[in-house]
Amino acid sequence: MKMVSSTETFSIALLSVFLFLFPSGLYARTLTITNRCTYTVWPAVLSAAGSSPLPPTGFALLPGDSNTLSVPPAWSGRLWGRTLCSVDITGKFSCVTGDCGTSTIECAGANPAPPVTLVEFDFNGTGLTNLYYISLVEGFNLPVRVTPRDGNCSATGCSVDLNAMCPMELTVIRDGEAVACKSTCQTEPCSSSLLFKTACSGARVYAHDHGFFSCSSPHYTLTFCPTSKSWRKAENEKDPPGKNAVKYTGVLAVISVICGFIIFRIRLRLSNRDWEISLSAGTTNDTGQC
Repeated sequence: MKMVSSTETFSIALLSVFLFLFPSGLYARTLTITNRCTYTVWPAVLSAAGSSPLPPTGFALLPGDSNTLSVPPAWSGRLWGRTLCSVDITGKFSCVTGDCGTSTIECAGANPAPPVTLVEFDFNGTGLTNLYYISLVEGFNLPVRVTPRDGNCSATGCSVDLNAMCPMELTVIRDGEAVACKSTCQTEPCSSSLLFKTACSGARVYAHDHGFFSCSSPHYTLTFCPTSKSWRKAENEKDPPGKNAVKYTGVLAVISVICGFIIFRIRLRLSNRDWEISLSAGTTNDTGQC
């Protein structure tokens, strides 16, 4: 019988530990995408050339929903949100902003049509330092924020709704509403980059701009419309049907009573030929008579 050396025993033990830990998620990286907008957002992902692809991301996030994606080691790529998406009678899927032109809910390696807010990631395979940043180089369509979930690392994002302050000549309008803001900058600063940088100082607004953040955390949360009031809370705070009608009816009734009382006092004074009319709710002191 062949004897197993101490070196072989150590190697087998090390391999066993590795196989035990790997499926437990110790080396897993995740991206949790959360939608706090008051409307549905369709996330999209594009993996960089040579990077392992993420799982399919053909899904919609309703207001208040979230979804977690597993990220392979050494992955890099970009994510964005598509808005105002629909399917026509021929089955073609398209979005007003962030559309990737594939006619399906899967972007399948296609880039988005600008203007669109981009989130870029570069995960280091060794797990030491990961890069992430918000890019407005291709314009803006919705607010977004990236937050590392482990470690003492900084969040970054563009939480301001730039559509509301976008110059008219750069605004994309659909059905009378501003839905995106174009960028006229690519490699150098320009007027639109000044607007974007003033509102979102942590974002990259042209190709050579600085806006990189780094962290060793393997877990990140990407939030669309991060400063929006929670839609669930807003729904709970709404008055029940009919409550406003009752409230307004009560106010009108009180006003009617007050007006009736004032008219009655006026008629009474006129009938007594007393031209000093008091509209006070307190005691009336007559100071003179005609």
